[in-house]
Amino acid sequence: MQQDDLIQRVISNPQYQELKRKRSSFGWTLTWAMMIVYYGFILLVAFNKEFLSQKLGAGVMTVGIPLGFGVIVFTVIITTIYVRRANSEYDDLTAAITKAVLK
Repeated sequence: MQQDDLIQRVISNPQYQELKRKRSSFGWTLTWAMMIVYYGFILLVAFNKEFLSQKLGAGVMTVGIPLGFGVIVFTVIITTIYVRRANSEYDDLTAAITKAVLK
């Protein structure tokens, strides 16, 4: 029963509700950004091959190569953004919640 009491104290803590709201909202924002970038690229591959196959300069590189690389770089960037926020704001809120409910 003691664990159920602890769970109830965490769930009813206003800081926990704030953490849950902020993390969920930010996570969905990044998810939508990633989906737009990824599926935008996939849609270009499916419906505008001519654009992606345009050569850049005199070599063999096409427009699609840097765009595909950009999708990968974008993924790394938004992952870094999330980790930084999680390691600062979310960890601070988690520590405050833990301190409050274990009194």
